Amino acid sequence: MSDIPNEHDCCAESPQHVSQQQTEKAQPCFEMENGCGDCVDNVEKPPFYLPQPEDEYPSKPEHTMGSLGPWATGKVTCSREGGITGLRPVADRYSITRYGPSEWRAHNLSIFQQSNERICNAQVTASGAKQCVDQVYAAADKVQLKTTEHLKTRANVVYRWKAELEHAIATIAEEMELLEAECRRVQRSLSTLTIPASIANDFLQLRSSRLDSDLIRDDVEEQLAKEVALISEIRDLLSRTREQIQTQMIELRAAKARAENDWSDKIHAYDLDSVCVNLSNDSSLLSWNPGATRIPADQSTPTNYEHFTQEVLTACEIAKQKSLKLRSNLNDIYTNSIKDLRDQATRVDIALSDNIKLTQECLQQLEKELLRCLHELANTEKLIEELRDSSKGLNNAMKLAQTRLDNRLNRRNIESCRDVPQYALIEEVKSLGEQTSAILAELKRAEESQAELIKARGILEHEIIVKRKTLYIDKERGQLLRSFFPSATDLSGF
Repeated sequence: MSDIPNEHDCCAESPQHVSQQQTEKAQPCFEMENGCGDCVDNVEKPPFYLPQPEDEYPSKPEHTMGSLGPWATGKVTCSREGGITGLRPVADRYSITRYGPSEWRAHNLSIFQQSNERICNAQVTASGAKQCVDQVYAAADKVQLKTTEHLKTRANVVYRWKAELEHAIATIAEEMELLEAECRRVQRSLSTLTIPASIANDFLQLRSSRLDSDLIRDDVEEQLAKEVALISEIRDLLSRTREQIQTQMIELRAAKARAENDWSDKIHAYDLDSVCVNLSNDSSLLSWNPGATRIPADQSTPTNYEHFTQEVLTACEIAKQKSLKLRSNLNDIYTNSIKDLRDQATRVDIALSDNIKLTQECLQQLEKELLRCLHELANTEKLIEELRDSSKGLNNAMKLAQTRLDNRLNRRNIESCRDVPQYALIEEVKSLGEQTSAILAELKRAEESQAELIKARGILEHEIIVKRKTLYIDKERGQLLRSFFPSATDLSGF
């Protein structure tokens, strides 16, 4: 404390130093009002209650005070019974004559010097304490300001990561909505694919009811079988894609939950740091927390903090990129699959149209052939009637010739002659017989021809029924059924 300057230059001296001054006859001067003053030798005489220049120290008494005398009223001896212990000087009624006047003045000087020294020391201590307090407060304010800046910097870092996590969470949520929309789209596509599959299977079932010769594996049936197989492949592909979407949704939800947990922790940390930044020495929330300086064992380091948050953002980005790739692949699948399915449906429609056209042409030809057959059958029936009439017409001629021959057989004797009329009648009967046989043969052939024409007419009529049945299945039922084939937009799930 002796090195610290004082506001007042005090000359505080010890009693030993005072004794030396008294011995050397050097007397200091005092300023009672100011507490201490500059020491100036022999400037003016000190007050009477302070040591005088003529005082000797230690003082020499002028005479020895006896124990008895006209001025002494004390007792010579002191006893324990009288309430006095030890040795006591002789005293009168009013005072104790233990010290001399010079000692009294020296004592007063020592009292003033001690008081002045202690006051100066107190002033120096107060000045040092005030300076120490100022330095401590300045250092504390500096450290507090620096800590506040660190808290602000950390709060900004936490806010930046929180903002990036918010952006990542929003992106993941948007991607999840898009992926859920794609999942619903795939589900609608799978539901829509049941329509063309049902159309193709129903049409195949209808065509299995064709009759006889038309029950063939034609191009229409081949294309329908290919369409059914293609629809089955597309459904399997979309089912696998739906499973991939569901798996990707689980990954996106996990990444989103991890990011949300980290984001929630960062919001909590940011709020705490914000409260810490806004706290001041006059805040009402201050309290004593002696154990707050401990470091938890599970506390992370700034490097681990950055690495963990970056891992969370990387996981979100990886899940998002996988989802984008899956959606891109899904669009490619839709583009290719719907194109193949529509192309196959077009091929089925073209084959069906060609088959209907061919069947209609065949039916028209069969109908024409049936008309020809019916016309020829009518002519054959007329011919048969004519041949029958012709054969009946020869019967009279045959009967006439035979009657003549029979009448000529009744001739008698020589008149029964083989003359020319006889041979002529015999030739006539023979000729009429041959002609009748020829007519009957023609009649038989005409009747056989009539039977063949009737059979051909039945066959033609049956074929016409078959073709009309086929046309009904392909045109009336098939084309109507194919008209319900879903469009590319419906097949795409929109």
